[in-house]
Amino acid sequence: MASEIEITQLDLRYEDYRMKHPEFEGRVLSSIARVGIEQALEGVDIEQGSVLLNGFKRYRCARKLQIHIVPYISLGEDEVIGIMNLLRSCNDKTLSILEQARFIDELAKVRGMSLAEIAAELSRSKAWVSMRLGLIAEMSPAVCKELFGGRFPVYSYMYTLRPFMRMNGVRPEQIDSFVAAVSGKKLSVREIEQLAHGFFRGPESFRREILKGNLALSLDQVKEAAASAAVDPDGCSEFERVLLKDLELTQGYMQRVMGKSQDTRIKSRTFHAQSHLLTAGILSRAKAFSQSIKELHDRSGQA
Repeated sequence: MASEIEITQLDLRYEDYRMKHPEFEGRVLSSIARVGIEQALEGVDIEQGSVLLNGFKRYRCARKLQIHIVPYISLGEDEVIGIMNLLRSCNDKTLSILEQARFIDELAKVRGMSLAEIAAELSRSKAWVSMRLGLIAEMSPAVCKELFGGRFPVYSYMYTLRPFMRMNGVRPEQIDSFVAAVSGKKLSVREIEQLAHGFFRGPESFRREILKGNLALSLDQVKEAAASAAVDPDGCSEFERVLLKDLELTQGYMQRVMGKSQDTRIKSRTFHAQSHLLTAGILSRAKAFSQSIKELHDRSGQA
């Protein structure tokens, strides 16, 4: 059962363990302004007071709207038990994989629980726990701050940056520098991916532009490079390359057909019936085809 609590009594020590989503929080603010707080905040009641674990967006919205009393549910009287209850009750939609990882790291490093103990308490596999501990272990404090502050997309970190983190020659401080340079700039996931490829695989000049904050210029360079990449190394575009291949095949098939059409092994009535239909179709297009080839030949000779 939910009770009511004075908002100033809540301890926010775990606020940085939860992701901030400014746009979503704006919608929560509008909803609370209309109908109030419908879902209770959750925490643990320890001797020093009530420690909030879930509902930080609602808490911040309540502060902005000057709501002093909020609904509250206690998850226990011990922080470890409360964190365990939160991890059990929340699915991957309500508690992201990085939020899960942050709380599991708290249980392991600060509370001294072993991997096997955490897995058993949560009814999860050791691999499930180990993977989340690994996520936090490989993340620098600077990157962690930007991710949980909602200034760098989680998707971009998981599927764009992490592969670069495993590349030889990419230093941790380079990852920190890139995240700091692009965080909070309202870039799309695609734009971050393009900049990351240029930053970690491109020339030093490209990295310098990003670190200077010239992101628009860097993105323009990426687009130009992408347009150039559509051109074949020998100077042909993709369309031109395909047409050259078609011409090569046409020339080869013309030679084969001319040679085989005079072969004495052609005897069956079935062949002649089908051949008559196909050759009629070819002959009907022969004049137009010959004219197209002649025009292409002349145009190519003048280029």
